Parts: sequence; structure tokens; C-alpha cells
Amino acid sequence: MEVPPYRRTGIVELGELARLGLLPPERRLRRGPVAVLECPEMIPCNICVPYCPTKSIRMERLIDLPAVDWETCTGCGMCVAVCPGLAAFVVDLSKEDYDYVTVPHEFLPVPRVGDEVVLLSRRGERVGRGTVIRVWERNRTHVVTVRVPKGLGMEVRAVWVER
Repeated sequence: MEVPPYRRTGIVELGELARLGLLPPERRLRRGPVAVLECPEMIPCNICVPYCPTKSIRMERLIDLPAVDWETCTGCGMCVAVCPGLAAFVVDLSKEDYDYVTVPHEFLPVPRVGDEVVLLSRRGERVGRGTVIRVWERNRTHVVTVRVPKGLGMEVRAVWVER
């Protein structure tokens, strides 16, 4: 059996997420905020399931990949806050001029609303700059929503605060 590329690189690319059925359809991404759970491994974790206020995340068994009902997901970000693997994000591609991405942030300093931050890709590469529009915290995980240049919504997966 072939080893998936992310096992060698540590990077889960969009193609692999699509192959696993973990990406919302394009029309849903363009409708408004929606959860994107980038969990490619069948590991015993389902913390996002009971915390989802709309019951939009389901798993038949504890080791299944999470299945998101993208039609009922409101993009609230609770899954982002509780995911121990930092693999949950919220993406909003519905705006004309910018995309919005909600990411977990467990580094210091904590970004503040209005901060301009460095945007990092899923590979950890700098891909531009964005503006923080919301920050909240749950159990020491900060959840940061950032306005990013159009076209980067599916690529930005972290922010770096320069102070």
C-alpha cells in the first residue's frame, strides 16, 4: 500500500483533502463561512462532534474522519477552538474583495483586532499580509479570524504576529 504524501512531508495538500472528501463544494465556500476539517488520519478523536452547536459534524465511529454537513454548518468556529490537532479552520470565500480565514493560534504574542499579520501557508511559507478582524479564546487556544487577499482563503493556515 502506498504511503500518502502527507505522511512523508507533514503537509496535507488540497488535492489530498479533496480525495478524502474533506473539502466543501465550491458553491458552499462562496456562500459564507464554513468549517474545513483537515483531518486525514483515522485516529481516535471526536472532540469536535459534541462541541458543534449545529450538530453539523458527525462520525460513525471514534476513528472515522469527521464528516461535515456543509449545508447546516454556520462557520461559528467552535471546532477551531477545541481541535487538539489544530486541524480545524473556517473559510469564507463569499466576499468580492477579500477572503476570510479563521485559524487556531497557540503562540505569543496573541494577535489583536486590527493587527496586520504575516499570513502563512499550510507549508509554513509567507504568502502575504492580512488584517485581524476577530480574536476569541477557549481553553488557552485563541481563535483568530483574518481578512486575507482574495484567492488565499484555502491556503492560509496560520498567522505570525510581528511586534
